[in-house]
Amino acid sequence: MTTIQPMPLPAETLRLLGEASTATITMQLLKRGFRGLAIAGVGPMNPAAARFAGPAVTLRYIPGREDICQPPKPTDPASAQRVAVEETPAGHVLVISTEGETRAGTLGDILAWRLKVRGLAAVVSDGAMRDAPVLAGLDFPIFAAGAAAPASMTHLHPVEVQTPVGCGGVPVFPGDAVVGDLDGVVVIPRHLVEEVARDSAEQERMERFVQREVRRGRAIPGLYPPNEETRAQYRDWLARGEPED
Repeated sequence: MTTIQPMPLPAETLRLLGEASTATITMQLLKRGFRGLAIAGVGPMNPAAARFAGPAVTLRYIPGREDICQPPKPTDPASAQRVAVEETPAGHVLVISTEGETRAGTLGDILAWRLKVRGLAAVVSDGAMRDAPVLAGLDFPIFAAGAAAPASMTHLHPVEVQTPVGCGGVPVFPGDAVVGDLDGVVVIPRHLVEEVARDSAEQERMERFVQREVRRGRAIPGLYPPNEETRAQYRDWLARGEPED
């Protein structure tokens, strides 16, 4: 089984992504022609632990088969799941592809705790999770398509790590950036990450100004999206240090 190599993102890029909403990031992706990079059908197991950003490590499951999917034993050889749990580097996001299988959990509380202790940024699965009451109280971002009691080997078989996968209808390549919040999860192609992070930060600043103007009673036309007059006012606002009033 291949050892997983770290694929860190620049610290400043991670900082900017951690401050940008997925709504903002999807708009920046739309401006670049990407309409389908928000993972469908997943939500946070613990809404209080939903925000994250990090590079993707992938784990792919296929449908299980009775002769190879048995209850685990200590003597079993290392599976792709075990490699992902024990070797995904700290700060990375484990993205799990199940082809939308939700009859069994891809992870449970013990493996989730292991990933948290090892310092992962988050877990995203288009399948289900076990031990939902525990995960709902865990201060660790876990996104899934639902909850299921049966163990993964009931319906799933882990086959490989660090290959391109489809997760919730989105292609995810190892090293892509993955960002999550209460609106959902979005994937940013690796070669676009730094510019999307930079422009998302600028959009967030502009929208703070727009929100300020709306609160003061200003109408939307010419403000959102901003015309040249609004942009000039925005630049003056920035020069004054983003005052609230």
